[in-house]
Amino acid sequence: MDRNLEKKLYQHLLTNNGLSLEILQKVLASAHAPGADFTDIYLESSYFESWSLEDGLVKNGSFDLGQGAGIRVNTGEQTGLAYCDVLTEPGLFLAAHHAKQIIQIPTLKSPSKISHPHAKSRYPAIDPRLSLTSQDQVNLLKAVDQYARSKDPRITQVLATLASSQTQILILASDDTLAVDNRPLVRLSVTVILESNGQREQGFAGGGGRHALAQLLEPNTWQTLVNQAIHGADVNLQARSAPAGVMDVVLGSGWPGVLIHEAVGHGLEADFNRKMSSAFSHKMGQVIASPLCSIVDDGTLANLRGSLTLDDEGTPTHCTSLIEKGVLVGYLHDKLSARLMGQAPTGNGRRESYAHKVLPRMTNTYLQPGEHTPEEIIASIDKGLYAVNFNGGQVDITSGKFVFATSEAYFVERGKIQYPVKGATLIGDGPSALMRVSMVGNDLRLDPGIGVCGKEGQSLPVGVGQPTIRINQMVVGGV
Repeated sequence: MDRNLEKKLYQHLLTNNGLSLEILQKVLASAHAPGADFTDIYLESSYFESWSLEDGLVKNGSFDLGQGAGIRVNTGEQTGLAYCDVLTEPGLFLAAHHAKQIIQIPTLKSPSKISHPHAKSRYPAIDPRLSLTSQDQVNLLKAVDQYARSKDPRITQVLATLASSQTQILILASDDTLAVDNRPLVRLSVTVILESNGQREQGFAGGGGRHALAQLLEPNTWQTLVNQAIHGADVNLQARSAPAGVMDVVLGSGWPGVLIHEAVGHGLEADFNRKMSSAFSHKMGQVIASPLCSIVDDGTLANLRGSLTLDDEGTPTHCTSLIEKGVLVGYLHDKLSARLMGQAPTGNGRRESYAHKVLPRMTNTYLQPGEHTPEEIIASIDKGLYAVNFNGGQVDITSGKFVFATSEAYFVERGKIQYPVKGATLIGDGPSALMRVSMVGNDLRLDPGIGVCGKEGQSLPVGVGQPTIRINQMVVGGV
């Protein structure tokens, strides 16, 4: 990271609060102990701003500022975590005392050596608000409303939300890590409701990433989102009831990769495998998918929603191979799981805030491209479903069983798209679905920046993606 930026973050997080690196080292020493394997301090300062427009009127505006620190002590599988909502020396020492008391170990002086992890920045170190005033943001939302209504007279309601945040962090740890990061994040969401002949349908689209708000001002960006939302609602107005049964399914590129994320990605997070609660436990080096499947988690992709320069333990993010040509080759690790499983951290230790514990979490998880065109894959279907987009789904990590609801889907017969359907759900389990992947497209695409992942009550921004793929003989639930 740029040294000038590093100095600014030290000024903001430390000097302005009467703190210094020397004070943090003393706090770290007070928390570390003979029985402790690892101790760290995580300082955070953040803001969040959002504006929501409904039917041309600003219905909600919010702004939130926060700062605090979390102190964590690990020994074996035990973790003591305490936090304070203010960045003061007494608050930090009190949190250190409570974190140590949770696992009941005495005091030992912490190492004083400090190393700076080398990590290439994956996004601009900016405050995304500085590129647009609050009035500019409201004007953008009004333009979204007006443009949508001009595109289709059937629109009865338009909802648009623009949100931005900036998070600044500093991490000091007993393994000599000292790291800082400045993380911008923006998102524009558009929902439209169309009504025709007494029938109402909803369409949604969104996008964003780790960049300035002004990038969303580009007409090609926000107008594309509006057009996608209108298209989704229009398709569902024309849709027939979905067929039910076992059939071949084509999943579109981009956001449908959420199925990979949920049904496969969570099962490859190391904590589930360390506790033997994943469908993929004890399968390292084994064939768990079709040889056409190679899946990675890549936190290094520039400016994407799920990307990070450093994870929340100060480890630089990586492109981590999880499955290579059907063979399980890796898990996603934080420092705790890496130490307990004898592996290296992969840069996937993440937390929602200073008040939350670190867990192995995904960044941008996607299936790598294959050789077929999307047209070839659809043409190969005699009778089946083409799922272009999803609403969401549910997954059981232990068994890998999932249920996903489509938001845009089509019935395919004799290699041709026949008509849109609604109410289709995909039912199965991750390991079986991976084994039945029979064609992988050459059109890899990542989602536009809308992913939010939940785990143990913590929500984090993530990215998902895939090319168009064919999965043989899936169970499809209909209306």
